[in-house]
Amino acid sequence: MIYLEGTETIQTGSEALKAFSSGKLDSFMDQAISLGVNAGKSILLAILIFVVGRYVIRLINKLIANMLERRRVEPTIQSFLKSFTNILLTILLVITVISALGVNTTSFAALLASAGVAIGMALSGNLQNLAGGIILLLFKPYKIGDYIEAQGVNGVVQEIQIFHTIILTVDNKQIYIPNGALSSGSITNYSAKELRRVDWTVGVEYGTDVEKVRAALMKLIDADNRILKDPAPFIALRELASSSVDFTVRGWVKGADYWGVFFDMNKQIYEEFNRQGISFPFPQIQVHQS
Repeated sequence: MIYLEGTETIQTGSEALKAFSSGKLDSFMDQAISLGVNAGKSILLAILIFVVGRYVIRLINKLIANMLERRRVEPTIQSFLKSFTNILLTILLVITVISALGVNTTSFAALLASAGVAIGMALSGNLQNLAGGIILLLFKPYKIGDYIEAQGVNGVVQEIQIFHTIILTVDNKQIYIPNGALSSGSITNYSAKELRRVDWTVGVEYGTDVEKVRAALMKLIDADNRILKDPAPFIALRELASSSVDFTVRGWVKGADYWGVFFDMNKQIYEEFNRQGISFPFPQIQVHQS
């Protein structure tokens, strides 16, 4: 049998290396498991906080809505406050969830502060809309349920949020108009006053008896109880146009009756004038031959 010098020493070193490697691997696995357990706890805690937080936010929103309803706060203010409260609580929940994940909220706040200028510039339009919403809330040029015309849109105010006002048009389209544009632009509120004036322009042929036309129009006005007697209706010869004699007819009605009276009177004028033989004009061209 032949013995090689140093073999035992080599075997002992190999065993030590294996033992060292095995110990290092065990230590790494322990650290990985520890980190995984801690991360899992943080994630589960964050999920729990998010779920509970959403439930609490819904509960608070409901309590605020009930409180505003009991105090009979205007629907306009209710809509604005509920929207503002929901956004504020959601931001607080996000910060809490981030903190539960182990992110240092102090450094996070510092990061937000340092990025505040850039975010402010990027969101300058939204900040303008927020300021516009506050202005609309204070000066109340319109409220929920009013029929308004603004920014080229006509419709009923459905909701006033902190950034937008929601308009429902007569053809059932929902339009979001930024509050900033509304607060700095022209707004026509058709529901602000109880009464509205309805105007008609009625054209008849040249040669028609003016008093006959006036009497026919007054008869129709007197027959419609929706047209008020005070303020009194108004009928006058407006213009001697190129192809017609135009009369102006004005009557005051309640806001809710405006369109009904307008369309009904057009139909009645047409039928009454046909019965009395009052002719409607149409464009004519006279050609003279020399």
